[in-house]
Amino acid sequence: MHILPRSAFGQTVLLIGMLLLINQVVSYISVTYYFIHPSYQQINSLLAKQVNLVYLNPQQLRSIDGRNRLFRATGIKVFDQRQAELNGIGDSIYYRVLSNEMSRLLGGEAEVRVASGDPYVFWIRGPQNPYIWIMVPMIGVRNFDISPLTIYLMVIGILSVAGGWIFVRRLNRPLRALQQAALDVGRGTFPQPLKEEGSSEIRSVTRAFNQMSKGIKQLEDDRALLTAGISHDLRTPLTRIRLSTEMLPDDQQWIRDGINSDIEDMNEIIDQFINYVRQDQQEKVETANINKLLEDVVKSRDREDDHHIELNLEEVPDVQVRKVAIKRVIDNLLENAFRYGSNKVQIHSGFNKKRREVFFILRDFGPGIEENLIDNLFQPFTQGDKARGSLGSGLGLAIIKRIVDMHSGEITLSNHEEGGLQAQVSLPVSQSFFKPSR
Repeated sequence: MHILPRSAFGQTVLLIGMLLLINQVVSYISVTYYFIHPSYQQINSLLAKQVNLVYLNPQQLRSIDGRNRLFRATGIKVFDQRQAELNGIGDSIYYRVLSNEMSRLLGGEAEVRVASGDPYVFWIRGPQNPYIWIMVPMIGVRNFDISPLTIYLMVIGILSVAGGWIFVRRLNRPLRALQQAALDVGRGTFPQPLKEEGSSEIRSVTRAFNQMSKGIKQLEDDRALLTAGISHDLRTPLTRIRLSTEMLPDDQQWIRDGINSDIEDMNEIIDQFINYVRQDQQEKVETANINKLLEDVVKSRDREDDHHIELNLEEVPDVQVRKVAIKRVIDNLLENAFRYGSNKVQIHSGFNKKRREVFFILRDFGPGIEENLIDNLFQPFTQGDKARGSLGSGLGLAIIKRIVDMHSGEITLSNHEEGGLQAQVSLPVSQSFFKPSR
């Protein structure tokens, strides 16, 4: 399990977030130590001086007239415990930090309470007389709760991370487009040249990719043209040879049949070359059900009396596929199974909910293939006769794999534990893997 992000986008956002977090913590400590704490000390010092000033003339505290003169002169009121409760000391909040600081300044145990309002009111009980409360109004003082500072710093941090996220996302947008274009080229489709945007480095990479894509497309076009030309030029002499064999006398029928058989094999090989190059890119993508495609292919082979196909189809969702191409995959797998395996074939379909893939498994009951040969069978021009005992161009499985890859699917070959070879084809249910050919 990876805790840290592995993508450049995630790592960049994490780096920005960590730097901002460190900056916020340092700012928080700095503001608290250099601004809030000195303000506490200044207010406490001022209040302590006012308390000492009140107690300079204890006689005036004993008379109502003296207390009134003190209030008119300074705004300070003096109450006993009962009067303090009647004037709202119960709504005030006890502050331990202020009380400890006040005790140090007054030289004895003191208690400080703060009541919010306009103005804020400080209730102070000094060591000079524990039964007297001194109420001091303070104009311009705000709540000592530092939660607004915390909220402010959190908001700044969130906005900064959001801004960094937007910036990095915009920076990585060309990379995502480049990734998708690379996947398209890998499937044999060539998108329009990508727009060169982003940083200078990304622009250079995009420019290089556009040139590479253009070069690969030109090579594909040249290969297709060359293969088509060779195929056309070969079919003409093959046709003449076929016509010439018809002029052979009847006693040389065996020669005529051998030549015609060779011509059919050569035509089949030429068709495989054309199919490998063509890739079925012109076919339209449609919604289809794999079970229906399997049934169609099997039905077309019902006339083959010596072949038996057993179907075991489960309910599966529809997928976006090129129908003719997928039918070609199924038909080629069946042909290989009958030619190299056995006259009996089992086909099973299903749906992998966890991976959201529709799959079908085709199994024959032949001798199977040596394990060390399986991995190379999908390579072009890797002939299966070394493993299955027959001649061929070595393009059959390569064509199948190219079609499956074009659908962002997966095909695997394996020997069945009870004998025979099985081929499993998996196709994703998601429709996002298809891009129109351009």
